[in-house]
Amino acid sequence: MKADLIIPTYRPDDTFCLLLQKLQEQTFVVHRVLILNTEEALWREAVAKYPIEQCLQALPCEYTLYHVSKETFDHGGTRMYGADHSDADVVIFMTQDAVPADADLIERLAAGLEEPDTAVCYARQLPNENCRIVERYTRSFNYPDKSRKKGKDDIKELGIKTFFCSDVCAAYRVDLFRELGGFESPVIFNEDMFFAAKAVFAGYYVKYEADAKVIHSHNYTVKQQFHRNFDLAVSQTMHPEIFEQISSEAEGMKLVKSTMKYLCSIGKPHLIFELGIMCVGKYAGYWLGKRYKKLSRKQILKCTMSPDYWRRLWKQEVSDGNR
Repeated sequence: MKADLIIPTYRPDDTFCLLLQKLQEQTFVVHRVLILNTEEALWREAVAKYPIEQCLQALPCEYTLYHVSKETFDHGGTRMYGADHSDADVVIFMTQDAVPADADLIERLAAGLEEPDTAVCYARQLPNENCRIVERYTRSFNYPDKSRKKGKDDIKELGIKTFFCSDVCAAYRVDLFRELGGFESPVIFNEDMFFAAKAVFAGYYVKYEADAKVIHSHNYTVKQQFHRNFDLAVSQTMHPEIFEQISSEAEGMKLVKSTMKYLCSIGKPHLIFELGIMCVGKYAGYWLGKRYKKLSRKQILKCTMSPDYWRRLWKQEVSDGNR
């Protein structure tokens, strides 16, 4: 089995260097690393500041660097560009801040795709050392220590989590990836989840591999949560074929209740206030995102974390209208 690793980058830093160093230790050596960098000038700044080129040259495999502009970057389209430049049996997508937790990451992901009906296998995300308690618990809630294979028959039990998948670190069988049309583009968010839903509805499976582990977490501010959840809700509203059938809000409430219970169990009920503030930011963004069609363009640009996506979308609408 030949596998390529595809990593979109934007202002890469020392964490990206650590990722590359951890790749040197993997028991399964990928055929090639494809780096899809946004803005060549920013890449030059990064390599002048961090030992990125040295880390790339130390890889036990080939690597190729591609540059795209910030205006053309798309979560789905840019990753598809990388996949189209791969001739491997498996493509693995990672983000620049996802660090392999051990030497078995790639091997575990590849093993998760051995069954021919499994379209995608995604890794467990462990929190960074500086991760706040609430976010640390969220990681354990979304990424438990038990692996699971998910298909159509699991929708009744798991609901929206049947389609949960994360390109922070996920491996795709190229034959099924191409058969199902890969990632859609343009897409504001959730390209991984939309592909997973396509795979499940087509009769294939999504594998969560708890033994494939990366270290990845964020301490988002309330404002960042607002913007992130606005885009999340927009992406869901644009896909009624998935989200009108299965609500994601019930899963969100389940997480909130579980987190509150956990905070009380560890003697930190005062953090429920912090949780509540975060939830207000998340829900406000989500509520507005669900109603984005009622907002002006100016309001949308204030709410989103992806202004370039909207500018491209509106430009395309004008172009289509002039045909």
